[in-house]
Amino acid sequence: MRLQAWYGDTFEQYGRWFSVPTELIVDANPHIKKQGLQPGQTIEIPGYRTMEKWDALARCLSLPVEALQRLPGAMAVINGAAPLPERISTRVVQCIRPYDFAALTEDIDALVGHYPFVRRRTIGHSVLGLPLVELQIGRGPVRVHVNGSFHANEWITSAVVMALIDEYVRALVHDGELAGRRALDYYHKITLSVVPMVNPDGVNLVLNGPPAEEPHRSETVRINGGTLDFSQWKANIRGVDLNNQFPANWEIEQARKLPKAPAPRDFPGFAPLTEPEAKAMAALTEAEDFWMVVAFHTQGKEIYWGYEGLEPPEAEATVKEMAAASGYQAVRYIDSHAGYRDWFIQTRRRRGYTVELGEGTNPLPLSQFDEIYRDSLGLFGALLHMA
Repeated sequence: MRLQAWYGDTFEQYGRWFSVPTELIVDANPHIKKQGLQPGQTIEIPGYRTMEKWDALARCLSLPVEALQRLPGAMAVINGAAPLPERISTRVVQCIRPYDFAALTEDIDALVGHYPFVRRRTIGHSVLGLPLVELQIGRGPVRVHVNGSFHANEWITSAVVMALIDEYVRALVHDGELAGRRALDYYHKITLSVVPMVNPDGVNLVLNGPPAEEPHRSETVRINGGTLDFSQWKANIRGVDLNNQFPANWEIEQARKLPKAPAPRDFPGFAPLTEPEAKAMAALTEAEDFWMVVAFHTQGKEIYWGYEGLEPPEAEATVKEMAAASGYQAVRYIDSHAGYRDWFIQTRRRRGYTVELGEGTNPLPLSQFDEIYRDSLGLFGALLHMA
């Protein structure tokens, strides 16, 4: 929500008026110079929107909608001519739906629009040119990264990640708790990096069918054996498994994986880091020097946390907290290489986790969303607490 500054206004004053932590208002307005507010400047107040519905106005004034509709001035509120603030108390993201790139973009716009202290940037582009969006939250020295949808038919992870971020930022503006602990403490301790959808081309392929662009349309159908059912597709649009693209014993995966050419799943490429999505994730990780990374996948209700004995000692205590908070099983080693987590642990000797959300057959149905989200919320709170 926007307001116009008057002479003598301060961020602290706005924080008191709207019951929003002052630092969130400051971070929501990076265009304001250090010397302070100037009359006429537009100020963003996070966690508020203007009323656009009769029922919102009715709740505010404790009057029935029918009574309001008979007041001459009430229509000016609803049509925006006389805006009144409404505090946001529910999700602004619409995550329980087939979650393609368009749905993600709509939700990112809503999230950043209502919580403008959330920073958005593009870290790269997919094969088809879609932006790979990173969100950043917080001002702390500890840098933690979370991502979803490395694999195309695991798109529900993007919806879950966006719901978790919505819950976090809502707790921040209310100076409330996240999973039993004060959220604002995490804001000062952690800078959280989130790439909700690593593989947008693949997600769109699974949910919407082959793209219109050639040669990608013909190639995806050919790679998929001539069928238009892409529900089992995990790879990017070129048939390369992005979570087999990282230089952590990549040669082992290349030698033993059965696909030796582009395929719906498991093909690690002809060399590591050939795909723009994998390159972007590697570059982001190297540039930001993360202390801990968490990649959300489906399925199995497991948390993988070790790689070749290179994980640091504190990794075990963290995964125990995450497992206890979610009910998931912590698994130290699996026979797998060339994944994003593998590469991170190998190169950084820091904590890296792959979380397999839910149970069943991919793609998991949206009917599982609420259960997955409940488990994930505890896990998310635990990883922030242990960061």
